[in-house]
Amino acid sequence: MKFYFSTRQIPQLKHLTMSQRIQILRKAEGKLTAPEKLLLNICKLLILVPVFVLILRAGQDWYALLWAALVILAYPFVLKPFQYSLSAKYVPENPELGDD
Repeated sequence: MKFYFSTRQIPQLKHLTMSQRIQILRKAEGKLTAPEKLLLNICKLLILVPVFVLILRAGQDWYALLWAALVILAYPFVLKPFQYSLSAKYVPENPELGDD
């Protein structure tokens, strides 16, 4: 699986505007199979659960809040490329926005 760090890197979407790319990726994300959705949600949990654990530890160590903030900031940088990569295979070869 090839990782795409931007929607512009997906070959079928290069020529489209940002709003068009997002719209097409949302449609493609709706076509994800159940195991793929489960994998994506587990990845989300693997990022969010440590944040709450770090927040709970803030009573003992204030630096835990700093670490929680860093993990939250890393959330889109880790999850979005994974989400784009899973959805890219469901993007049609010649995407057209008028089709529904």
